Amino acid sequence: MSSIKTSSGILLAILSGFLFWIAWTPNNFSAAIFFAFIPLLIIEEKESRGLRYFFFIYTGLFTWNLLTTWWIWNSTMIGAWLAIAVNSLLMYIPWWGYRKIKKHFSLNLSLTALLVFWLSFEYLHQMDWGLSWPWLTIGNALADRTSWIQWYEYTGTCGGTAWIIGINLLLYRFYIHPSSLNSPRYKHWITGSSILFPIIISLVIEINEKQRHDLAKIKTRSDNIVILQPNMDPYEKISSDNLQALTQRLVRQSKKLIDSNTTLLVWPETALYTAGGINEKTVGENNELQPLMQILSEHPQLHLFSGIESYRIFPEKHSVYSRPIDESGNYYEVYNAAVLMDQTGVHQYYHKSMLVPGVETLPKFLLFLGPLFEQLGGTAGGYARQEIRTPVPVKDHFVIAPAICYESIYGEFLSEYIKKGSNLIVIITNDGWWGNTPGHQQHLAYARLRAIETRKWVVRSANTGISTFINPLGEKEQSAVWWKEGIIKQSVYTDQRMTLFVQWGDWISKLALLLASFIFIVYLSKIFRSNRTP
Repeated sequence: MSSIKTSSGILLAILSGFLFWIAWTPNNFSAAIFFAFIPLLIIEEKESRGLRYFFFIYTGLFTWNLLTTWWIWNSTMIGAWLAIAVNSLLMYIPWWGYRKIKKHFSLNLSLTALLVFWLSFEYLHQMDWGLSWPWLTIGNALADRTSWIQWYEYTGTCGGTAWIIGINLLLYRFYIHPSSLNSPRYKHWITGSSILFPIIISLVIEINEKQRHDLAKIKTRSDNIVILQPNMDPYEKISSDNLQALTQRLVRQSKKLIDSNTTLLVWPETALYTAGGINEKTVGENNELQPLMQILSEHPQLHLFSGIESYRIFPEKHSVYSRPIDESGNYYEVYNAAVLMDQTGVHQYYHKSMLVPGVETLPKFLLFLGPLFEQLGGTAGGYARQEIRTPVPVKDHFVIAPAICYESIYGEFLSEYIKKGSNLIVIITNDGWWGNTPGHQQHLAYARLRAIETRKWVVRSANTGISTFINPLGEKEQSAVWWKEGIIKQSVYTDQRMTLFVQWGDWISKLALLLASFIFIVYLSKIFRSNRTP
């Protein structure tokens, strides 16, 4: 049995990880993504021993994860290890399935299986299972190439994944493993058209959308939205813990651009913060928040949408997230939340639903590690979460689809708000935990995907940056500067369209999941028949 040289296997694995990395934001050498799978496919073809195969493939996936998401370490050591080591292991599952299928079926069917296995993996990895981490969904690699991917409004990001992997498999099949080709003379035409046709379609869509966008801007109402980027070091804010001084600073910064036409003011994640949290039931009576209530009373038309670290107390257990308060018989829940307020008080709260694994939550099967996570900067009990997607209406104009930090990387999750009537995506985040690393740039880039998928404006308020307005084509129209205090203002229009992606969600991934299940059943059937044959 043949086996690839160890040095060759390691070099091919590292090459694959390197190609993924240079294709990703902020490097954006996007062409590399269409070759990144090929070194791993060569490893599978040449390596016969299972343990060595696992080692090489895992090394490639680990290299990709490490080079692209090393910055998580700046926020949480345990979170970094989880995201890099465990995510690399989970990414191996489609490759394991490909290996199994290839032993019993043709190369063409096996490559098809790899495609649908990977799409299925990405879809399942977006589900709320406690270690969800879709940051490296392959379709995300093109987030800054908005002119290539305007068709995401039909397919979502999973369409980009299918396109990228499909090109990788075609190149491998035609040029690396061409022995069984029936029509090799057509391979250049097929490959070229597979790459160029989606880009051409995207450019046509972009032209039409630009015309719609320009016309809509002419008809835009006179009211405006103001985004504040307060630029507070998150670690200093936690240590100072002075809610009144914090509120005064936020109000002072906000006054610079607010006018009589400002309908919505947006502050970032946990802008309203104190170590013990803020009681949601008494926000209006909280003396430390009086500067905020004052500015709202001075501008009767103004609504504030702000991040808030909050809690509620209940006379009995309210949900699975409720925790007892000593021996009093009462329970409490803590939230990473957002609040919508005006001069009359609080209109609505939103409690973050998709929590960061290892930092804000743990899956049930890892709860026994809670004390360790707390020592390393994570949380054992975690925040309570909101299970139902509830839009947040602002007067009779905007209906907010709220996203707190990590939630903005979930396309289908946010599309549920649009289905229910939201016409504006508002992302509040605090990317300062990561410092000036690729993390905040990647997070911003993914927000552009949400605009294209839904054809809605995205309003993004980030504590240290980058805060921005993103139009329905995924273009940044105004942006603040990273790690500088900033405030920007813009009038935006609403669009009631529901894209195909909003209506159907990740339909390509769901089809892939069905096909993957069918292939697996056929595989098991063949194995069963082989074992029964005398």
